[in-house]
Amino acid sequence: MAKLKTKPGGKKAGKKIEAGKALDRSPSHLLHRGLQLALDIYAEEAGPDAVTQRQYAVLAAVAAQEGLTQTDLVRATGIDRSTLADLVARMIGKSLLARQRSTADARANTVSLSGPGRAALEAAKPRVAAADARIMKLLPTRKRDAFLGVLRDLGRVAETMAEPEAPAAAPKPKKKKKTKTSKAERAVKPAKAPKPVKPPKRSTAAAAKAARPAKAAKVPKAAKGAKKKKSKKSLAVAPASAI
Repeated sequence: MAKLKTKPGGKKAGKKIEAGKALDRSPSHLLHRGLQLALDIYAEEAGPDAVTQRQYAVLAAVAAQEGLTQTDLVRATGIDRSTLADLVARMIGKSLLARQRSTADARANTVSLSGPGRAALEAAKPRVAAADARIMKLLPTRKRDAFLGVLRDLGRVAETMAEPEAPAAAPKPKKKKKTKTSKAERAVKPAKAPKPVKPPKRSTAAAAKAARPAKAAKVPKAAKGAKKKKSKKSLAVAPASAI
């Protein structure tokens, strides 16, 4: 049997098809493509002299509620904090926004629409409406409401994620586990301390003997005889009146 010849570039074409299928099922890629399309249509409708799409979002959010802080604008527009801070600074430089110290929090600043900012917002509204209408016409009529509903759901999720998280409670210190002693360690008993040496006990007889008073020294016999002789002489010399 003759071997089937493969066309040159057949494997590469297969890889491209597989990559295309993967991108067709990637929400992040599809959203990025849709965003690029929306920005291109907005730029065509608004013209080069109009405010950008992000600037329009900030102006519309401030107009809906005067006195918003930077944190409020992050939550309302979905623009990240660092990008929004730079954007607001440039809009203040162009006199589109005015900055004031917050009355509720002395550490925070609030922004409000200036005269030129309000005029720029009113001029951009019909252009934004025209861009939105062009985008919606690209979808079938029956899918437009569902499309807007999905986008709103994603916006609510993004708003929830932008909220500052509460500080987590400090973790409780873990209890130290008791180390189990092995059988060999339990078999080895610690050496006992030597007992104090007690003095030897005396017998009761020896103790009684030690408690007796010492006897008087014995008088020698010669001294006793002298005492008797002295006593006899004293009787012989005694006066008659005493007899």
